[in-house]
Amino acid sequence: MIIGVPKEIKTKEDRVGLTPQGVSSLVTQNHKVIIEKSAGVGSGFSDEEYTNAGATIVNSPENVYELADIIVKVKEPQPSEFKFMKKNQILFTYLHLAVEKELTKVLLDKKITSIAYETIETEDKRLPLLIPMSEVAGKMSVQIAANLLENRNNGAGILLGGIAGVPAGKVLIIGAGNVGVNAAKIAVGMGANVSIIDIDTDKLRKLDDMFGSKIKTYVSNEYNLKELIKDTDVLIGAVLIPGHKAPSIVTEEMVKSMKKGSVIVDVSIDQGGIVETMDRITTHENPAFEKYGVLHYSVANIPGSVARTSTIALTNETIKYLSIIVNNHISEAFKKDKALAKGVNTFDGKLTNKGVAKSLNMEYTELPSLIGF
Repeated sequence: MIIGVPKEIKTKEDRVGLTPQGVSSLVTQNHKVIIEKSAGVGSGFSDEEYTNAGATIVNSPENVYELADIIVKVKEPQPSEFKFMKKNQILFTYLHLAVEKELTKVLLDKKITSIAYETIETEDKRLPLLIPMSEVAGKMSVQIAANLLENRNNGAGILLGGIAGVPAGKVLIIGAGNVGVNAAKIAVGMGANVSIIDIDTDKLRKLDDMFGSKIKTYVSNEYNLKELIKDTDVLIGAVLIPGHKAPSIVTEEMVKSMKKGSVIVDVSIDQGGIVETMDRITTHENPAFEKYGVLHYSVANIPGSVARTSTIALTNETIKYLSIIVNNHISEAFKKDKALAKGVNTFDGKLTNKGVAKSLNMEYTELPSLIGF
C-alpha cells in the first residue's frame, strides 16, 4: 500500500503524521511511504532522515494525495486540501467532526474511509491515540495559564506557585480525565492551590489516592461550579465525550463572576468548548482574547507548539493501528480490531459515528451493517 504524509498547514501546526522511525517500520513491512517536502522540519526531522528511512519525497500536497492510498495526518484536512482528496481514499488523522460539518460532507461525498484518532476506543474505554496528546495538552495548559497571568499579558500579576508569605494562585480543573490529571500534575508541581471537579466520583476517588491532600475534589454541579469559579485564578476546561460536541458547562454569568485578570484555558475547544464565552477558536499567533476582564485561551491544537515531543508520542501509538490498516483489506482490518473499528467516522458515503451524527443532526449508519460483522 502507498502511505502519504502531507505537510500540516493549520496555523503554527508543526507536527507531522509520521516520524522517520515510523516510516522505517512501514517500509520494512513492504509498503511505500511518500512524504511532502519539508513536512517534518517543524518537528526536527529533515527530508534526508526520511529518505534514509526509505521514504520518497515529493514537492506538493497534490502529489501526496494523488499517489497515496491512505493519507496520514495530524489535524483534520483544511478547506484548501479538500480538492486533493480522491474518491475511496483512506484518511487517518484527528478529525473532531462533531464541529466540522463542511468537512464531514466532503468525506461523505467522496466516499472517504475516515478513521479518527480521537474515537479509536478499546474495550476498557481507553482512547489510546488521544492519550498522548491529552497528556501534552494537559501539562501545557497550566504552563500557558501561568504565562498569561503575568502583567505583560494583562493577567492579574499572580505567580501561580506563590512564595513565602504570599498565597499560591488557585487553579480549577473541570474534568478528571487524562487532560485534567496531567494539568493537575503540573499545577501541583508549581505549588498552586488545585481543585478538580467532575461528575464521576470514581475518578475523583482515584485522584484523591494519587494526590492526597495536595488537591481538593468536588462533584460537578451548578452550585459547586458557581462557588469555585468566582474565586479561581485559572480555569482549565478538560472535558471530552468521544465523538460528541463538548457540553456547555461554564455559563456567561459564571465568567462574569470571575476575578479581573484571571485566565481560562479551554482544552475542549477542538470539540466546541465547554465555556459559553469561548465564541471563537484562536491560533498560536494570537492565542488569547479578553472578555469581561477574563483572558480566554482557545487554541485548538495546543500540542502543535511542542511539535517534536508530540510527533514522537503520537507515532508511538498510531503505528500499531496503521500497520493493521495497511496489512489487511480495510473491512478485514475493522473486523480484526474492534478498537480500530470504533475509529471509523465515515465509510462508503455513510456517517458511522453515532456521536458525530447526533452533534451534526445527520443520518447515522452502523458500520457492521456495511462490512458484515
